[in-house]
Amino acid sequence: MRAIDPMNPAAWDPAITEQDQALFDRVVSTDLSEENLTALASPQLVIHGQQSVMAVHWHPEFVPMPVVRQRIRAMFPDMTESLIIPTQHNELLEYDEFSGVEVDCYSHGFNLKVQLLLHFKTSRLEHAHTLRAMLRHTLTYRASQLFDFMHTITAPLEDRIEQAARETGADLDLVEFVRHHVTKVQRMVEENHARLPQDALKNKLLRNYFDALRPLHDGDLIDRIQTYLSAVKAIVKTHFSLRYFYRTSEVIEEARALGGGVIIPHPEQFWPILLADYDVDGYEVWNPQSQRYTDFLITAVGRANTCAGLSARRKLVFMGDDTHMGEKAKSIALQNSEKVNREIGYQPAWDDLEISKRLILSGMSREIVIREYRERLLG
Repeated sequence: MRAIDPMNPAAWDPAITEQDQALFDRVVSTDLSEENLTALASPQLVIHGQQSVMAVHWHPEFVPMPVVRQRIRAMFPDMTESLIIPTQHNELLEYDEFSGVEVDCYSHGFNLKVQLLLHFKTSRLEHAHTLRAMLRHTLTYRASQLFDFMHTITAPLEDRIEQAARETGADLDLVEFVRHHVTKVQRMVEENHARLPQDALKNKLLRNYFDALRPLHDGDLIDRIQTYLSAVKAIVKTHFSLRYFYRTSEVIEEARALGGGVIIPHPEQFWPILLADYDVDGYEVWNPQSQRYTDFLITAVGRANTCAGLSARRKLVFMGDDTHMGEKAKSIALQNSEKVNREIGYQPAWDDLEISKRLILSGMSREIVIREYRERLLG
């Protein structure tokens, strides 16, 4: 198919065409074919010999849990003990006897949006009406950022657009081309809102939509658009009010009232939270995008436990794979090369010789943490 000249506005059709709608439907679809499901259940990586598997930070997204279960069992054929709990963003999901969620919340003292991993024995959630209402509110509010993102581009909010264009070198033609397509996406979201899956209402919708345009346009152009969109998104996030998130202390208090466990993921992204002395079970010291300070964090947790004394419940060391299963369901051309290689339960840092030295000195290991954290959740 001949590529349309993106620099020729005369070629732009303001109406939503059948092609536009079909492309949008494909981008937001969570339908999986039998072939997709078979592929998702069959990992390319198989870890022989690993008997203990912990996965307390991962996102099934729209992939069915039975398929996820098949994939984990196939990847760890020698597994004899495990602690596997999903942590979908702001949505409680169950796996075996446990349920989990990753919650966006607001740390008022530091004026930061942070995230918490909450884990529960599922039977304790029967009357968790307040927690579920808090999560519904947070999910809805977090999704509203997509509408801010689109509005910034389509209104447009000139100061934000000019800043993003300056930072990325985007010229007027590119900015207008993006506005033209985002206007269509915005209309399609509004017209189809009632039938859209919740997973579609995220900032990544725009990224995925423009990636889907690659067969129609020059790849370099789409790459430049993605750079520009990332800059706009970053600016939108800085203006996104945090006051409508629940406070970190409120979320922790509600989780504790239900007998839940609380872990702080990505601590290197919001250092001040380490100083807040929140009532948490531990810190994530490693995941695929947070590896720089693993040694330091393990040592800091060990030192904090020593200072706390024998009577205090010690902080545990966790590692998270932060797997997003939906990434694996995309066509190869549209996959994020870094995210797609993550696997549930695959945290090689546990077996790193240098890191294992720190763990031993802190009285930690994958097996110890699995058993101790499980006891807390069941106790």
